[in-house]
Amino acid sequence: MTVIADSGTLKAFCDRVSGADFITVDTEFIRDKTYWPVLCLIQIGGPDEAHVIDALADGIDLSPVFALMEKPDLLKVFHAARQDFEIFHHMTGKVPAPVFDTQVSAMVCGFGEQVAYDTLVAKLSKARIDKTMRFTDWARRPLSDKQIDYALADVTHLRVVYEKLKIRLEKTGRAEWVAEEMAALCNPGLYEVDPRETWRRIKVRTAKPRLLAVLRELAAWREEQALAKDVPRNRILRDEGLVEIAAHAPTTRDELGKLRSLRGNQSGGSMGDGLLQAVVRGLAVPDKDCPRPEHGRGFQQRPGPSADLLKVLLKMKAEKHDVAQRLIANTEEIEAIALDDNADVPALSGWRRELFGEDALALKHGRLALTADGSEILTIELKSGG
Repeated sequence: MTVIADSGTLKAFCDRVSGADFITVDTEFIRDKTYWPVLCLIQIGGPDEAHVIDALADGIDLSPVFALMEKPDLLKVFHAARQDFEIFHHMTGKVPAPVFDTQVSAMVCGFGEQVAYDTLVAKLSKARIDKTMRFTDWARRPLSDKQIDYALADVTHLRVVYEKLKIRLEKTGRAEWVAEEMAALCNPGLYEVDPRETWRRIKVRTAKPRLLAVLRELAAWREEQALAKDVPRNRILRDEGLVEIAAHAPTTRDELGKLRSLRGNQSGGSMGDGLLQAVVRGLAVPDKDCPRPEHGRGFQQRPGPSADLLKVLLKMKAEKHDVAQRLIANTEEIEAIALDDNADVPALSGWRRELFGEDALALKHGRLALTADGSEILTIELKSGG
């Protein structure tokens, strides 16, 4: 039986694989119409068998799966695990542990930026995966044979991928790098929603504290509405709409209704009331309590030419050490470093600081220079910052 759709069979399977050194795990879900992902399938691969678990089957008890996810002596192997972790955290309040993410590990091992699963499988297990089912409706029943085969492939080939990446990490001495990344990925705080912090994800052209205070209230209101109605936040109002309202700070329905981002009667009724009340709350925040711009948090500040030099250094370091650039630092984080030596970014801590961060600060302050030797970029240490 490839598909498990009853509690007894599921418990027996979980009991069988619970003593393994590791299991491979994946999920299939839909979330185009909901705030939270709707879990449809869980795929688990053990040493001798792999099964698709129908999470939508009537009366099925998923607690044996959740117990596996928490088992401290059982390694759970995922590929691009963040969305899977969000699902498990939402359903249980906990994040699977211990874990190994093959996408993160592949980036450490020089396979490029966010390498796709099928690409990794082709390179490491020499198998090909049919991706035609990638955008299928996983909530529709019965499942087709092609859907089941596709779902199973996400955990069967993953065993070989994991084993080969593990060998590479041991040879290069980078297993600790991955362990550091896994510790961050397993932080429950990543998957907890605080409506009053969601404004930080929104990009704004200016960073005036009063505008940010209003935006914070508007974003919190939107998040609470999305959570209550279980719909994607953009179904309530898009980011651009929140920014426009925050910039104009309307206090009457007439002023609200003149804004371009509101459609039809959105300025009326309970939605209009909620938006106006959020604006009023934002305007009432004392000046000293208004949010202040934070480097690298979506605000379009100008970091100056030093950011361009840091990007060259990043490219050089990534190529030299055969690590994906994006895993070391992204553009926003580079600009944050250019603006602030103590920026709260991953590139200035742990293995990233050793690999890139220290030299980035040295380059920024003139203790390090870049030069070219043909097509190769080199660094030169300078004395006394000049």
